[in-house]
Amino acid sequence: MFSRRMVLVVAVLVLLLLNIAALTVSSSRPDSAGGAAPIALHLTAPFQKGLTATLGWIRSIWHGYFNLVSTAEENKELRREVAQLREQLNGYNELKLLNGRMRGLLSFKEAKARNMVAAMVTGKDASLWYRTLIIDKGTENGVAKGQPVVVPDGIVGQVIEASHRYAKVLLVTDRNSSVDVLVQDTRVRGVLKGGGAGECRFAYANRNDTIKPGQRIVSSGLDGVFPKGFFLGTVSEVRKGVSGIFQDVAVAPSVTFETLEEVLVIMSPEAGN
Repeated sequence: MFSRRMVLVVAVLVLLLLNIAALTVSSSRPDSAGGAAPIALHLTAPFQKGLTATLGWIRSIWHGYFNLVSTAEENKELRREVAQLREQLNGYNELKLLNGRMRGLLSFKEAKARNMVAAMVTGKDASLWYRTLIIDKGTENGVAKGQPVVVPDGIVGQVIEASHRYAKVLLVTDRNSSVDVLVQDTRVRGVLKGGGAGECRFAYANRNDTIKPGQRIVSSGLDGVFPKGFFLGTVSEVRKGVSGIFQDVAVAPSVTFETLEEVLVIMSPEAGN
């Protein structure tokens, strides 16, 4: 019926009342050497001892409780500070990675000695029918339809739409994409078409042309869109049918489109004026 806490409080009160009563009795006869005073002292001493011990125990619990509360608050504050430090560290790591990528783009731009504009990838369309990117540079930055988009790993695609601040890029893996290309070492010419599903096909390769897996494919510069000599991918498979004048050549793109975050848009000659 009664909680442990209530029983404890009642016991403390009883001890306190008994102690007060005993002290009152003993103090009423301060000059008594015998009689009631020794008896009262004999009776009250154990109660005083128990009361003192109980009060000490209660004080220790009380102080312990406040110490626990204080420790809990300190732990909470420390966890908050640790979370903030982790967030700052993550931000520093992101900046470090971004700085490394931007330095790579700058070195590539300087090596190619071309007028290029760096842009951030802000959106991707990975539908079954189209392969496109949205970048954060538009006509106000000189970006226009038809301009090539590249990274140090190779050609990404070309701009197909441009607004004031944004542009859409058609990837070389899109089925509507085509780039005039060469096998780098043998100079065999063909057209690289998007095959969808992250691959490309080397079209119009004569079955008598020597094409082998591992050969590099580069832009020929003859389509008037993509500059000559930019890397596009590596031959991954070659199949020759029993009939037909062309061979079927699969090409693995050099660019990992899933992880693209920054690109370079090659400006038209008039855009640099």
